[in-house]
Amino acid sequence: MNHKIIGKYIKELKFSIPNPKIFFLLAKDIANYKINIDIKSVQVKQNIIEVLTSLKLTPVKDDFEKIESKIIFSTVVEFNNRNLEKEEMEKTILIDIPSKIYPELRQIFVFLFENSGFKNIKINETVDFKKLYEMRKVQ
Repeated sequence: MNHKIIGKYIKELKFSIPNPKIFFLLAKDIANYKINIDIKSVQVKQNIIEVLTSLKLTPVKDDFEKIESKIIFSTVVEFNNRNLEKEEMEKTILIDIPSKIYPELRQIFVFLFENSGFKNIKINETVDFKKLYEMRKVQ
């Protein structure tokens, strides 16, 4: 293995339901929202990278009031090999790390919704980060 996770934490958390009307609309219109996943990285030191994986619930259409829900999960990763090829590091950041932390990130996100009265929130239990990576390479 070319890396090890040396820390992980919730970097940012936004969860806001502005009023009861939106709460009740969301309860019946949850299908009008989709989950967006984003991955970014920031170099902390020479061989230490912070991988920021975010989950965000966004409306499919912009014509209604909405809730705000977003979580950014930080994973601090130390690479063992300073001479790691760019593509290998990219795969680690965009496939390996998100695949490892996604179950925990999903669990936190689902917990927020379930404890806010939304028992039927459907968020995929798995995400094929390799497929997303390959689709990104084609674009």
